[in-house]
Amino acid sequence: MNRLALTALRVLKRPLPEVFAKRIMQPIGASGTWEWHGYLNSWVDVDGQMMQSVSGGAHWGGGMFISARDQARIGVLMARGGEWDGHRLISESYIKNATTPCPINADYGWLWWLNTARTRLPSAPAHGFQAVGAGGNSIWVDAEADLVIASRWLDPAAIDQFLAKVYAAL
Repeated sequence: MNRLALTALRVLKRPLPEVFAKRIMQPIGASGTWEWHGYLNSWVDVDGQMMQSVSGGAHWGGGMFISARDQARIGVLMARGGEWDGHRLISESYIKNATTPCPINADYGWLWWLNTARTRLPSAPAHGFQAVGAGGNSIWVDAEADLVIASRWLDPAAIDQFLAKVYAAL
């Protein structure tokens, strides 16, 4: 993720938090409380201007810090195939690749964990997918059931049990 963020920064020539805010977070009505930081030593020269390359993980002082409500909004955007309020915010090709197993790991798409083999989350359906962050934070998306779950500070080993209870209650 860190290398991808650096590459995107160099291509877009704008700090990714600004791009993300304008293209995703503002259109989905996210709060103004989320933050996305790079590490203290992640400043790079982009055409003569110093910009911070953001990190993927929330460790060593970098990463994204986001509320459960904003996480859920991102999940709803993914469940809707990248559209929000009639506007395409994420390309159909990205959504397809994010939810298609990659050649080296059948449980992973582009930045999203898949459940195709149901080995990670046997209690959840194979068509669902999940973003996983530090501290047990996650976004579970089941577009077929019109279900998005943002969970916080949940032990990753307990996520399957949690999802089993949710699906049993539906």
